[in-house]
Amino acid sequence: MHQFRTHTCAALRKSDEGSEVRLSGWIHKIRDHGGVLFIDLRDTYGLTQCVIEEGSPLLAEVEKWRNESVITITGKVIARSAETVNTKMPTGEIEVQIEQAELQSAADVIPFQIADEDQAGEEIRLKYRYLDLRREKMQKNIRLRNGVISSMRRRMTEQNFQEFQTPILTASSPEGARDYLVPSRLHPGKFYALPQAPQQFKQLLMMSGFDRYFQIAPCFRDEDGRADRLAEFYQLDVEMSFVTQDDVFNTIQPVIEGVFEEFSDFTGEKRQVQWMPSIPYKEAMLKYGSDKPDLRNPLEIVDVTRVFARDDVEFKAFKGVIAKGGVVRAIRAPKVSDQPRSFFDKLNSWAQGEGAPGLGYVLFEGGEGKGPIAKFIPDAAQQQIRDIADCEDGDAIFFVCNQEGPAANFAGKARDAICSALPEGHDAERESGVYKFCWIVDFPMYEFDEKAQKIDFSHNPFSMPQGGMGDLDNKDPLDVYAFQYDCVCNGFELASGAIRNHKPEIMEKAFGIAGYDKSVLEDKFGGMLNAMRYGAPPHGGLAFGVDRIIMLLADEPNLREVYAFVMNGQYEDQMMKAPNDVDPEHLRDLHIKLSLPKQKINDSEAA
Repeated sequence: MHQFRTHTCAALRKSDEGSEVRLSGWIHKIRDHGGVLFIDLRDTYGLTQCVIEEGSPLLAEVEKWRNESVITITGKVIARSAETVNTKMPTGEIEVQIEQAELQSAADVIPFQIADEDQAGEEIRLKYRYLDLRREKMQKNIRLRNGVISSMRRRMTEQNFQEFQTPILTASSPEGARDYLVPSRLHPGKFYALPQAPQQFKQLLMMSGFDRYFQIAPCFRDEDGRADRLAEFYQLDVEMSFVTQDDVFNTIQPVIEGVFEEFSDFTGEKRQVQWMPSIPYKEAMLKYGSDKPDLRNPLEIVDVTRVFARDDVEFKAFKGVIAKGGVVRAIRAPKVSDQPRSFFDKLNSWAQGEGAPGLGYVLFEGGEGKGPIAKFIPDAAQQQIRDIADCEDGDAIFFVCNQEGPAANFAGKARDAICSALPEGHDAERESGVYKFCWIVDFPMYEFDEKAQKIDFSHNPFSMPQGGMGDLDNKDPLDVYAFQYDCVCNGFELASGAIRNHKPEIMEKAFGIAGYDKSVLEDKFGGMLNAMRYGAPPHGGLAFGVDRIIMLLADEPNLREVYAFVMNGQYEDQMMKAPNDVDPEHLRDLHIKLSLPKQKINDSEAA
């Protein structure tokens, strides 16, 4: 018999009755039933109930053992009586009568419960992550992660993609986020950067003639923590040669659909996978107030600026904003005339909580408009609003007024808030049981950076402008569109990509418009620029966030629930105590002298 186990804790069935077996695992629970001791023994595969009968010489020792101690038991498989069968467990028809028990490793008193739902906060869960990972929910999530990545690899290989590993230590480059820097001991005063993405390397592989690349790539960005963003994350990174935008979509779409369909019942509810038509960026911002719209929400935003600009409309709060170039957006909420006043009051309070004065509305009922701002809008203007928003009696329409960017952003939030406020069963409630995907296309190549007061790239700087050099030469930069695209699902951006610029002269021009002269381009991207000069194929690709995909499949609100080891929201690893102080000798080896904020210096002196 094997030293530790003949079976896993999920393997035994009634057909094993009478067998002599050995199991090893963690004590999930110990229950004393009047001299008969029951042990639920757990490993990563499942649970088996084990029993020590009254009078056994093992009782005195085993009853001292704590939950989460690791033990090995040897005994005989016996059938449970009909009234004690547990149909919720695969091993629920049997139990193991313990004849020998060995304590492999004793556990101290645990800081939170493993066997039962525990309301322990995130900080303590992350500090004792190895205990947190023993919980059934976390074990399931990590197995899901493993399954999703294996599925991606299989599906990409089946489409003749080759898997590569690109460097982790590389050069810093201006790609939109802060780099994590690594000092070089051998080159004093110089630094490597951890890659924000393998962008340049995957394009260089296309220029090397490999045609189809993929990687489950680690990426690092020194950004503030959020529930759906981490400092270190993984992406399904893809690049293809001799492709159009549609070729990329048609190739990767079956991969992502297949993964979601394969794991769509992970939470116990089978969910549909639907791919909606592509939406241009400008249309998405107008209709949904977001470039990552949740298409399960049927509400849409319309522009009613021209109504409030009419001479007979006297609503001065909006007119003053319109006079300065602002816009008015409106969201129709259908069939809400039967809702209590509190429905409207709560939405008004929500808007005030977001920093707005409120959320003005008009309720159409009995052929006329009612509500706090209806009196400022004459009948003809109200009818124009009805026509634009396709309103009927019983509908309400909510208004947002601001400059175009902030108005779109707030209208998008209001659209979601209104949908969430609708009662269960309402015709316009958010759909459930479905993953709704779409591509957002036709992103502007450039945007105006208000803070820096300059033109800058709005998306990926390596993208091909849709009109090539002609657009860069002849159009206002803010009117230039790029072959850039995002894949969104249920309100989350899952992927971002582009058809790449493969011509050095276009790259030089594109970066010049954004304020990067040729010397900066040569310094930061010289390797890729030189490669283009030796023949670069038209190519394109994208990257899907592996962690966000798993988060959606597991129906988890936080990325930290789908990683084995992860930092908290302040990017601190309390389990491994990182980041930590480095001894002076190590700093001298790296030619680094600290220049800490004053508060930090005082803290160090106090210590």
